[in-house]
Amino acid sequence: MLTLPIEAAPESRPESRVLIIGRSENVLSEAVQILRGKGQAAGASNDFADVMNLFDMTGVDIVVFGGMVPPGTKELLRKQISDRNPAMTFIQGFAGIAGLIVAQVQASLTGDARAQTGLAVTYDPQTRTVDLHLDRSEDVQVVAWWATSFTPPEPRSTSLMLLDAGLPAGQHAVTLPGEVPSQASFVTVTAGDAVQALIVGPMPAGTTMASFPQSPTARQPLSN
Repeated sequence: MLTLPIEAAPESRPESRVLIIGRSENVLSEAVQILRGKGQAAGASNDFADVMNLFDMTGVDIVVFGGMVPPGTKELLRKQISDRNPAMTFIQGFAGIAGLIVAQVQASLTGDARAQTGLAVTYDPQTRTVDLHLDRSEDVQVVAWWATSFTPPEPRSTSLMLLDAGLPAGQHAVTLPGEVPSQASFVTVTAGDAVQALIVGPMPAGTTMASFPQSPTARQPLSN
């Protein structure tokens, strides 16, 4: 079992306290390390049965569920956590990829990206193109993430920077290269302070207990 207390990096002033509940110790540890490096307070646990006793949920802002948390366990935890903290934000992790989980947390923190920063993202599965609309010029990063191994209990993954450039206001398109697979693949878009994460290729059957809409879009629900 792995449990990491919710802590922030020294001298940081976190705007949120994040708890990740999942199975993979490596993914949990890496995601927590990245979040702390970005100034957030973060912790994690794969002790599903005792997580309510391990953390004070009244002091948590965001709970992320990994895809291998059984549906019944997840729903019970959601109810128990909500009873203690009705303002809790729940995020369903797309996959066991630490950087992707962090991007989903950042997307939740930035809220409505179009309203706040003018970023709108859509994905066309026919042309495998990520279409971006910017209301103003921004520094933009587009990253593809995908799973390379589903061998339990520690999945493996990789990522590829597709775009890292300053873009003017208007429409822009980024086509996914052939090496990005059509299954277990994802894209994150960062423009200024705004972040969006989307599913490109769904997880293969049997590799996740989470459920998502069939058609991949830029605005996949962050909670489930």
